[in-house]
Amino acid sequence: MLYISNQKQLIDFAERASKSSVLAIDTEFMREKSYYPKLCLMQLATDSEIAIVDPFTCGELSVLKPLLSNEDIMKLFHAGSQDIEILLREVGCSPWPLFDTQIAAALLGQSHQVGFGSLVHTMCGVRLKKRDSYTDWAKRPLTDSQIRYAADDVAYLPRLYESMRALLEEKGRLHWLDADFQELADPEKYKVDPYARYIRLKRVNQLSGTQLAAAREVAAWREITARKRNIPRKWVMGDEEIVEACKREATNINELFMVRGVKQHVSTRDARDVVACINKAMKIPEDELPQLYASQHNEPNVDAALDLMQALVRLRAKENEIAMQTLASHSDLSLVARGHTEHSEVMKGWRRELVGDELIALLDGKMSMRLCNGELVVDKSSELEVD
Repeated sequence: MLYISNQKQLIDFAERASKSSVLAIDTEFMREKSYYPKLCLMQLATDSEIAIVDPFTCGELSVLKPLLSNEDIMKLFHAGSQDIEILLREVGCSPWPLFDTQIAAALLGQSHQVGFGSLVHTMCGVRLKKRDSYTDWAKRPLTDSQIRYAADDVAYLPRLYESMRALLEEKGRLHWLDADFQELADPEKYKVDPYARYIRLKRVNQLSGTQLAAAREVAAWREITARKRNIPRKWVMGDEEIVEACKREATNINELFMVRGVKQHVSTRDARDVVACINKAMKIPEDELPQLYASQHNEPNVDAALDLMQALVRLRAKENEIAMQTLASHSDLSLVARGHTEHSEVMKGWRRELVGDELIALLDGKMSMRLCNGELVVDKSSELEVD
């Protein structure tokens, strides 16, 4: 195992790694006090070598860009979205091609979002130590225990990849993952639209009309401000404070400071910006106001349909040894039940072939389900004809 602490060591490693068939990647970072994650350590493993990269001393990480974009090398991750977000920012590119063992595990009978330690124990028979999982990775020097823990996060990825790839090929499922991996590597996935953040505010569903427009403006202002100052969003203004301010339609600072906690947490300068956002929203025409997707009162109740659909998905997931959540989430099924099939993942690719078309047939009354000796049985009343 090599500890890389300067630019020359990093360049030399990158040259050696360019001849490897795989590159396992993991990162350790902190983001409790910043908007952007602070990279504290990068772990890399090739066919024959493990390297621990210290980003505080090794210089420009952009020297890894040719390695990450080398299409002859398979990049390996476990739950890699946060790692890829960091690589985009620190190295300047998204790795490709890639293989994520957490995503693949769901097609091999493992639970949805299985942990790395559980997967290594199941497939490699090794129990990883968890002692250093929540240590301060920004503190130097790192202990031997921290370095060993970090190395373990990539040491087993090549072995997992070979085993999982063979099993997926045996089941004819290797290319089922193509779309998932392409989405994971797509830089667009990691771009945050400030004007879409309001949807994720806690209790935002309590707002409607102009209040929702105000929340959109204030949440966007908060996002932009947090980025500029590189501090957590909640340090600018909390979710609850935004929602309550918009619910009150606080169009002046006195009204804004009536919201509990705002006067203590928000400066007068920022308060002026918040009030300006709310006043801007007050002038938005009614036909341009945002709306949250939600079940409307005039929509038919779909609870019974969802119960049936979940039973069918559970059956197909069990038959095919796939995690149910991976096959179809509750939100996906809700979209299908309400006729919004174009937005549902279960109506795309292998998921549609496995259960999506059957779900449409079930809703259309072309198939039914019953219990026989305690087992769920699907009866198809006609040939499936799904557009």
